[in-house]
Amino acid sequence: MVVAGSQPPESQAMKEPDSKNPSSDSGAWLAAEPIRWRSAGLALLATSLWGGNVVALKIGLDVFPPLWSAWWRFVLGIGVVGLWATIKKIDPRPQPANWPWLVLLGLMFTGQITLLNFGLQFTSPAYGVIILNSHPLFANLVAQLMPSEKRLNTARIAGLLIAFAGVVFLALGRPVASLAPRPQLGNAMLVASSFLLGLRMVYTRWLLREIEPVTALLWQMGVTLPIFLPLAIWLEPPMLKPLSLRVVLALIYQGVVVAGVCFVIWAALLRRHSAATLVSFSFTIPLFGMVFSWLVLGEPLDSRLLTAAAAVIVGTSLVVRY
Repeated sequence: MVVAGSQPPESQAMKEPDSKNPSSDSGAWLAAEPIRWRSAGLALLATSLWGGNVVALKIGLDVFPPLWSAWWRFVLGIGVVGLWATIKKIDPRPQPANWPWLVLLGLMFTGQITLLNFGLQFTSPAYGVIILNSHPLFANLVAQLMPSEKRLNTARIAGLLIAFAGVVFLALGRPVASLAPRPQLGNAMLVASSFLLGLRMVYTRWLLREIEPVTALLWQMGVTLPIFLPLAIWLEPPMLKPLSLRVVLALIYQGVVVAGVCFVIWAALLRRHSAATLVSFSFTIPLFGMVFSWLVLGEPLDSRLLTAAAAVIVGTSLVVRY
């Protein structure tokens, strides 16, 4: 089983196959294979797409306010994952006894996405992707409350301190004003979102002992819809300015590509490879996010950003690997 909090953001509902029991999950799990060029390419494709998610979200927020943005994203995401489950003949319906636990998962997800969307309104995508991808630190701290989780050792404590120093250093920074009108508020909201993501990953790992991964993913998205829609109608205008093709493509990217296609890619990879091996690729997500923000939005990659990114990547790699 993968270390708590070490999976990519939109695939935390996936678990590592049990090689001793090939039929333990939907479909026939295969024994873990070494990573070859094709799988490495697919893993990098998935992490690059996840890295671009914050840029697409920032573009979409120019027209769709945070709650509407979240609602449209998960309407599209549920459609893609539900279609995939149908094709694979996976029954996502849970046992009634598990409904309360899935609702709690969905509430955690709703809070985390709300903080993410509002936070990115106020800060830049490059800052956002680094702070958000510090979630393994919070996950490993929360996991210390679980008796079955790995205890902190010297290397992991050092990793936590290095990464937290990077997060604090970045959170106190000020990115370019055109992309970050209220950076410290936005950074603080993203730290809170990262904490909830880490908490949710620990909770999801516990939940997957009884529940099909696709069920968990569909429920965590599905619970958000009846919350986001009435709140969006009550609190926000449907659009802030006229719709453009750029914003439509950004929304499709978030809902279809990130919430849907990336999940399918990662599920296929987990059928062949160890999650502990695949997690190494997730450290590229902040790098892709920074590069895409620079290329698409012109965000400068200053020394504070690069220093903090290095600290977070090195620190989280120590936490996850040891």
